[in-house]
Amino acid sequence: MSQRHPELDAEQAYIDHAHACLEASRDRAAALTAGFEPSSGGTNQARFERESVVEGVVNRLTQLDLGDRALIFGRIDTADIDEMFYIGRLGVWNDDHDPVVVDWRAPAAEPFYRATGRSPMGLERRRHFATRARTLLDLDDEVFGDLTGDPHGHNDPQARGQGALIAALESERTGRLGDIVATIQGEQDEIIRAPRQGVMVVQGGPGTGKTVVALHRAAYLLYTHRFPLEGQGVLVVGPNRLFIAYIEQVLPSLGEAGVHVAVLADLLRPKVGVDELDTEDVARIKGDFRMADVVGQAVSDRERPLRDDLVVGLGVQRLRLTVGESKQIINEGRRRSRSHNSGRRVVEDQLFEALGRSARKRVDPSEVRDRLRGDLRVREALEWMWPVLTPAHLLHDLFGSRALLRSANDGRFTEDEIQLLGRPRSPHVEEVIWRFQDVPLLDEARAHLGYRPGKRDEDAVRTYGHICVDEAQDLSPMELRMVSRRSLNGSMTVVGDIAQATGAWANSSWDQIIGALPERHVSQHRELTVGYRIPELTMSLAKQVLPHAAPGLQPPKAVRPGGDLPRIVTAVESIESVVAEVVSHEIGEVGEGNISVVLPDSLVEPVRAALTAANLVFGGASRHGLDQQVTVVPVRLVKGLEVDSAIVVEPARIVAEERQGVRSLYVALTRATKRVTVVHHEPLPAYLEPLVDANPT
Repeated sequence: MSQRHPELDAEQAYIDHAHACLEASRDRAAALTAGFEPSSGGTNQARFERESVVEGVVNRLTQLDLGDRALIFGRIDTADIDEMFYIGRLGVWNDDHDPVVVDWRAPAAEPFYRATGRSPMGLERRRHFATRARTLLDLDDEVFGDLTGDPHGHNDPQARGQGALIAALESERTGRLGDIVATIQGEQDEIIRAPRQGVMVVQGGPGTGKTVVALHRAAYLLYTHRFPLEGQGVLVVGPNRLFIAYIEQVLPSLGEAGVHVAVLADLLRPKVGVDELDTEDVARIKGDFRMADVVGQAVSDRERPLRDDLVVGLGVQRLRLTVGESKQIINEGRRRSRSHNSGRRVVEDQLFEALGRSARKRVDPSEVRDRLRGDLRVREALEWMWPVLTPAHLLHDLFGSRALLRSANDGRFTEDEIQLLGRPRSPHVEEVIWRFQDVPLLDEARAHLGYRPGKRDEDAVRTYGHICVDEAQDLSPMELRMVSRRSLNGSMTVVGDIAQATGAWANSSWDQIIGALPERHVSQHRELTVGYRIPELTMSLAKQVLPHAAPGLQPPKAVRPGGDLPRIVTAVESIESVVAEVVSHEIGEVGEGNISVVLPDSLVEPVRAALTAANLVFGGASRHGLDQQVTVVPVRLVKGLEVDSAIVVEPARIVAEERQGVRSLYVALTRATKRVTVVHHEPLPAYLEPLVDANPT
């Protein structure tokens, strides 16, 4: 039994004092809103000021509500000036305005994460707290300099609160990503606190913490650059809704609830219904940068002269707009407008002016407008020459017409490629459910079309002062173009792993990605080299796959030695029933931990049926995340998730069915923090054969 630290009670008393100060701060903040009625009485300016005060107080109360999360992570003692600072989730002061807890993002907290034996950054001691809510369980001391005789400290230059770190890593998964603010390591902290100018690329293998590093960087930048980022906004883009559900609690746990976390479809203006994925062949075409020109040409094709003269009556006179005049009007509309929809007013003005000139006795254009704007022939002429369009209308018409597709293509793609975009028209565009690969095309169309008259608020696209993009290695050129359009100043953090590039547009290098992003500043490149999530033995299978998935990339160095040896189970007959048996076994092994059954699309329904027949409770991968202990997850959705136990079903079929099959298998084998089981009936890929269990089920 380990010796109880002699300062445990004193540190517990300090934690209790810090919480009392925090509660006092909450009471003071709540008192500020007592009796406030922001929307009643006074001038507009007075109401605006009251609303701002209330909004600020509500935000502060949100930050001060920790729930069951730890307030203090540890303490640093300085060597030169004999001071100590307690580092925690947010800053707390006592009634005399003295700091009780230093916010982890403050400059004074940096040595807590960065000091080493070789570079102690002025520290004499660093102390890590192991806590559960408000209860202090244990202390872990690191002593720098000459204080090696301390029985509770050490001077290991590589140590970074190993006890607290390992305890956090070995805790059971909850189905939601947790913050790492108490156990941030040195190479992670360097990225989190790096300057925000330009694009920062973070390459990190599985389990290196790249997702949480990006999220903590967003929180750090908001704290450090509160003005202007709070007004400009911070955006976090994830690959799918399952992933968004998985990470959505991290930033609120850090006191930053105002960050916009979204998939690309959430950023569309105006809103449309989006669901399902295209086939990979179609996705490749839609993601190709050449589609920007196709969409631009499709807009130009809707700016067209009349095919016949327009003749309308005005009283006893007949007014005429010739085909030649309509061509001149189209050219004038293009010359004088910055976007398609804004050019509609130019075209209308020119049309009514031309009709007025055609009268035997010239008629004022405003009179022509007033008397003929409702005339069916005039309206049809305007809709032919220069219709007001939404992105959905434009693409609905384009995809529903082979002739329009050929015209917009203009030789950019082969005939077979461009016709893959075709699909039957719906009776009403509002009924169309778009594919996720349509999203950047709809956004490209919006950029060409601009605002509709009177719809500026509905059509406006918000830009952000900083954007974090996760799983960036899978983004197509058109998706990267859409992300860039939301960047106010080119400040971005993009994270991913080239070895895990598995989408239809799996990028083979970061240069491909950087080339499609804003270039207002020199980009920064960082790499996370230490694996925290995956124990050494659990990583053993994945290490055999990596050279085939991404030749030249090195696997992360595991910080957790040992672990459970991966199991490989061979199904002699029905693989579905064997999967059910393995799930039952894993439930007994992981206790309350969570389990994911990772499998190719073709096996999702058979395995679900087998689990149901075995009376096993399970969930599906959905926008609600990993809510059940057992979740069936198609391999294409598993990226970025972490579980206690991963059951990878039929590796050969994963390799065969996915475009980037070997990389998809690598992703599947690197999700577990404790246990990996491979279940197969078909022969395993050659690089897994040496680990086949000699005792098949």
